Amino acid sequence: MIKLYHNNRCSKSRGALELLNSTNENVEVFDLLKDSLTKEHLEKILSFLEMKPSELIRKKDTFFKENYGDKSYTEEEYLEIMLNNPRLIERPIVVKDKKAIIGRPTELITDFLKK
Repeated sequence: MIKLYHNNRCSKSRGALELLNSTNENVEVFDLLKDSLTKEHLEKILSFLEMKPSELIRKKDTFFKENYGDKSYTEEEYLEIMLNNPRLIERPIVVKDKKAIIGRPTELITDFLKK
């Protein structure tokens, strides 16, 4: 089973979904803007990605810059910011067998699925 965490408004996320749907794999789709994400769930994704919250948050996003850009934050605070503003989570995230990647460019997804 493959899980895709994405934002349907994002062209890269839609491209990842299209690519995954073209495989013979079962894909569970999780829309970051519509489906609730718990703290434990996000922490699990981070562990699969082997990333810290500060590495997964979209710091270059205009919303982040306008609302959070002038301060430094702890990892716990970055986690809370993402939970409260899931649009700030890097995407698409592809999870398979307790491993995960950020699927940009989509070629990374193809390589990831071969492993």
